[in-house]
This record gives sequence, C-alpha cells and structure tokens, in this order.
Amino acid sequence: MELKNSLYKNIGIHVITTLFTVEKGDVKVLLIKRTNNPFNGYWALPSGALYNNELLVDGAKRELKEKTGLENIEFEMCGVFDKLDRSNLQRMIGISFIGVIDSKKVSLLKNTLKTSNAEYFSINNIPQLAYDHNEIISYSLNVLKDKITKTNILKNLFPDVFTLPELQKVYEIVLEEKFDRRNFRKKLINEKVIIDTNKYEVFEGKKPAKLYKFNKNVKKENAI
Repeated sequence: MELKNSLYKNIGIHVITTLFTVEKGDVKVLLIKRTNNPFNGYWALPSGALYNNELLVDGAKRELKEKTGLENIEFEMCGVFDKLDRSNLQRMIGISFIGVIDSKKVSLLKNTLKTSNAEYFSINNIPQLAYDHNEIISYSLNVLKDKITKTNILKNLFPDVFTLPELQKVYEIVLEEKFDRRNFRKKLINEKVIIDTNKYEVFEGKKPAKLYKFNKNVKKENAI
C-alpha cells in the first residue's frame, strides 16, 4: 500500500551503539571520528542509518563492524531518541544499544571508509559530539549504573572467576561511590548477579580470598 499522507514520509532510523570500558580507574566510552557529512570531523558514537532489509540489532552490528572492526560484541537495547531536530537531512529516530567491553581484549580499526580514528574517551572528558550523542552517552551511563547491580553486564571486564575486592573496585569506579564490603556482597548475592564458587585464591602470607563468578542465568532485559 502506498502511503500518500505527507506525515508518513521522510522518516529514517539511526542505530547507535554505546560501548563502555574501564581503564586505569576510569570509565571510558568508544568514539569514532567521522569523515562524512553531516558532522564531518566530529567525534561520534558508532552509528548509522538502518537499512530497509535488516532488523535493528543487525543494523547495529553492521554499523559497529563497519566503523570499528568489532564483531561478536554483546549489547542490549537501551533507549529511543526522537527529537524532531536530531538530523537536518530528514526525520531520524535514534535507537540506542549499550554494552561493556574489555578494551585490552579487542582491536579497533582506526581508519575506515567513513571514519579517520577510533578511541576510548573518559566519560569526564567527552568533546562536543555529532547529533545528540552527548545526550545518549549521559543516558546510557545512567542505564549502565542501574544495570550493574541487577545484571551481569560487566562480565566481559572479568575472568571467569574473581575475588570480591576485584569486583567491588570496578563497581565503585562506575557508580562513583564506596561500599561496605559485607553489604556489597550481600546485595549482589541476593540479586543473583554473582555466585559463590566455594573455591579460594591463595596468596602467600595472606588469608585465602573467596572466588566468585557471574551468574549466566541472571535476568537481562533487552539482551541481544
């Protein structure tokens, strides 16, 4: 059926991926530098227009690979951004995704057909970005802070098993607050985010440290 009503015309969809990591005590986000208009020369989140023949998640995966070289990255749907002035070319609805990666375990393409660089930026030092991507990062960071106490979204930052102090350190970096160790453990155990392995890591001259792992079956909303 042909849509003749002008109210239905000229609408597109942007798929946008916000990938966080933690480096040297700092939360960082992956940005790419654009080489095409609009916003030529601006830093931006990996993103692009959805093709008519693909699902949202497939479009997000394609754009991420094209602009960073990253594949097989786990992410979740995060939010919808629908301001009328998101793009000056046409009406574009932004669908955002969120994920967490270990930057030490992946390699980035620095130059692609549409980008001239890819870098991790501290969330405290984000430049003026293309489109509404500053707003999307702020929103996504709040989503991340909410999810880490309820899901295993941080699991890619850790080995299969880890100690509680190792885990608590990263949580405190992301949430920007300190926790009592006993209450911290109780919270994540009760939420079924982590599991006690009943194993210990032995340090010479120190008390053995209990080892934990993330619960693979913990509820994850909107996981892709």
